[in-house]
Amino acid sequence: MSLPAGFLDELRTRVSLSQVVGRKVVWDVRKSNQGKGDMWAPCPFHQEKSPSFHVDDRKGFYYCFGCHAKGDALSFVMETENLGFMEAVELLAREAGMPVPAKDPIAAKKADRRSQLAEVMEEAVKYFRLQLKTGGGQTARDYLDRRGLKADAQERWQIGWAPDTRQGAFAALQAKGFAPDLIVDAGVCATPDDGRPPYDRFRGRIIFPIRDARGRAISLGGRSLDPDARAKYLNGPETELFDKGRNLFNLGPAREAAGKGAPLVVAEGYMDVIALVEAGFKSTVAPLGTAVTEDQLRMMWRVSPEPIIALDGDTAGLRAALRVVDLALPLIEAGQALRFAVLPAGLDPDDLLKAQGAGAMQAVLDGAQSMVSLLWQRETEGRSFDSPERRAALDKTLRTALMQIKDSSIRHHYGEEIKNLRWQLFNQSRKSAPRKEWVPNQRGKGKSWQPEPRPVTTTKTSALVIGSSDERVLEQIILATLVTHPALILRFESVLERLDFSDTAEDGLRLALLHGGSNDAAREKLLEEQRAVLETLLNQNHVMSAPPIRKADDLDYAEICLGDMLRKLRTVRGGRREVREAAEDIDGLADEGLTWRLTQANEARFTAAKGPQVVKGEGFVAENGVEMDREEVEEARSLWDRIDFGRSGRPKR
Repeated sequence: MSLPAGFLDELRTRVSLSQVVGRKVVWDVRKSNQGKGDMWAPCPFHQEKSPSFHVDDRKGFYYCFGCHAKGDALSFVMETENLGFMEAVELLAREAGMPVPAKDPIAAKKADRRSQLAEVMEEAVKYFRLQLKTGGGQTARDYLDRRGLKADAQERWQIGWAPDTRQGAFAALQAKGFAPDLIVDAGVCATPDDGRPPYDRFRGRIIFPIRDARGRAISLGGRSLDPDARAKYLNGPETELFDKGRNLFNLGPAREAAGKGAPLVVAEGYMDVIALVEAGFKSTVAPLGTAVTEDQLRMMWRVSPEPIIALDGDTAGLRAALRVVDLALPLIEAGQALRFAVLPAGLDPDDLLKAQGAGAMQAVLDGAQSMVSLLWQRETEGRSFDSPERRAALDKTLRTALMQIKDSSIRHHYGEEIKNLRWQLFNQSRKSAPRKEWVPNQRGKGKSWQPEPRPVTTTKTSALVIGSSDERVLEQIILATLVTHPALILRFESVLERLDFSDTAEDGLRLALLHGGSNDAAREKLLEEQRAVLETLLNQNHVMSAPPIRKADDLDYAEICLGDMLRKLRTVRGGRREVREAAEDIDGLADEGLTWRLTQANEARFTAAKGPQVVKGEGFVAENGVEMDREEVEEARSLWDRIDFGRSGRPKR
């Protein structure tokens, strides 16, 4: 019925929640503070020994930290006394001495009709249950026996049988005094279009009662035993009692089991739920003939913060899991997520339990994947990322998926996990293939893809190569800068990934910094493993005296210095490679071409020490031979103007 505005607020104000709840619980005197209305007790909704049920008497709300039950005085009375809303209002109003306003005739009629529909459903359940026990239900009983559901399990689940007759249930319910329109509106029967009398909706099917969270029968589900049936499973239609997208099969008992600590498992159908519950997995539910909906997700999260979606290991099961991922991404919150347990290919929970037992099913649940793992698997499994374009496409797809997450903190942590997975994937692929670069071939006839050449003995002992100690110094200062300013790791990640430092131990430190990224905990753990290398590095005078290390509080300055050092390192290495290849080409006297190549290599190294030289050309501007637009040139000039390179070539303020 419709109540006047303010009536319920006045009722909640007059009624003491602690008094209402106190009729059902024993307060924990050590934990409770009656003067402040802060009361604690063992939860009346699930069995427990510790007082996790909290009542805030001043605000008028209760919450259980075990089973997550919550509400006010009205909801408490409705749940504990199994009363309807108006019945609970009337009970509390009498206690508070408040007259209940006259009933709205329309609302009262609607409530009465819902009660009548519920009565029809309960009588239908009794009728189908009785039919299973008759001679006509032998086929159904044999099927249930083969599925491992004995008589006691059939009784627990109130499983029934719908005979293959046109009006068996309709006649039985009419005999109970129910009007034909009520029987049809409850969903038990249907009316044909040709005007004939109603017929049974369920015929030749095993019947599973569908109940709401309070245990009331609201619909029926039927499993056909005819292999040629158009639908293997059939649910009742949506009615005033039943909305298939807002209910879950076995929700009430599962909620109670979850309150005792059992994980909430979401299976695909009735038989999966029954098999799992009978095997000991009491907190199991299933959607009702539809893909998981947003309302059902919210219902699951009210029961458990991290439900486990158990799906068949076939293609259809994986597709269903990924649909749930897409649905859940915008809804997840801190401490509210999903995990996915994918069963072995070709097996559903019932098959796995029969073949390998409850231990095998528990192992599958223990190995459930997180949402981010399943998302990564969808975007990478069976695909190659051997080109920049394919990697960019992967990045774009993942960014699009992560942008659905509304919670910025969770979005950040998803990004960190994706970054780690991406790092593992791409670095493994690099290690599995030889590095190649666009270099002149040994005959000097153009360029081709060749493995990066290794220095020969004579090259290693040449004066030019011996002078490469500056390169080692650059590497060490780069590493120390990254340790001092970890925020720069992501900024220069793509460049650092392509570098290989000359010292093996220091290269391991580079990889540790990259793998840790901006995640403080991960970085600290990896650096701890590299502690000896790190201490050696930071105990060297030329490292500790470097400007970005001394000015540890100036991130902008460190970024400029780091970018400069990385450019120098690339240029120096390019010069070394040219010299190395020229040395390999020496056969007797040096020719004019070899002399030119050595000259160019030395000039490149000299240019790197001086900094970028910006040269204007026709229609474009080039920096050390690299095309740039004018905005980039101006930006480069601005950066380099901020650094003064002295004789040593080191930047200083």
